[in-house]
Amino acid sequence: GPLPFFPQWKLKHYDVIVGVLSARHNHELRSVIRNTWFKHLKQHPALSQRVLVKFIIGAHGCAVPVEDREDPYSCKLLNISNPVLNQEIEAFGLPEDVPSALSEDRIVSVNFRVLYPIVITSLGVFYEADGVGFQRNITVKLYQAEHEEALFSARFSPPSCGVHVNRLWYKPVEQFILPESFEGTIVWESQDLQGLVSRNLHKVTVNDGGGVLRIITAGEGSLPHELTEGVEGIAGGFIYTIQEGDALLKSLHTRPERFTSHIKNLEKEDDLLKEESSTYDDIVFVDVIDTYRNVPAKLLNFYRW
Repeated sequence: GPLPFFPQWKLKHYDVIVGVLSARHNHELRSVIRNTWFKHLKQHPALSQRVLVKFIIGAHGCAVPVEDREDPYSCKLLNISNPVLNQEIEAFGLPEDVPSALSEDRIVSVNFRVLYPIVITSLGVFYEADGVGFQRNITVKLYQAEHEEALFSARFSPPSCGVHVNRLWYKPVEQFILPESFEGTIVWESQDLQGLVSRNLHKVTVNDGGGVLRIITAGEGSLPHELTEGVEGIAGGFIYTIQEGDALLKSLHTRPERFTSHIKNLEKEDDLLKEESSTYDDIVFVDVIDTYRNVPAKLLNFYRW
């Protein structure tokens, strides 16, 4: 059966209650605490009556194996399906029925997170030449979150405008492997007095390669890079390739086996925790999935207890 929430402890007044945040699998670390300062506390004639110590543990283990999560700190499934391998992918595109028009925004930026390693090969800008050629001066830069220096950039100008593909102009950039969990910001900046050809994030098509990257909006709680004082939007795009395609296909193929094994391990873990709780009577199971990102929720539930 499920682990009991908020066991009924004997009603007693304590001057201090200490909650020790602990992950479900950290049996050995809890044993170290029990055999050191916690042991001294319980054996102390005065402190043992005034101080209560409880380990705070999430009652639910994450049902997704670590290898199949978006990151090791959450319980979100890395939902990749039909990845686009061995070819270049255009990240953004304008639907055919969406006309291009200049905006008043001279700086536009978009944030993204890499869920499986990729390499960006080109950066691009939206610009409709209308038969007169490229007449703008625009800089595109890619930043890693929390970094002030751009990883790489591309400059577009009338004498050097790159290659025109699907309503975008692209220029190649120095290639870096962007690893899983990489968070970056692409910034488009007009070097002219005119604004950029830009679109709201919801007015462009996003090609995530089958789920290897995600666009992050400010509304999701992840604020734009502090250097990008411009508005949130898309003023161009980038071309990328997926790295280690064979390893990705193998991982997707063996996923069902990992899930089956992981669920069995969770059941064993539940049994061990029940036994540990019964033996030591010092655990509070809170009604959350036990992951690092849920530490605040664990604390709030402990306060309820």
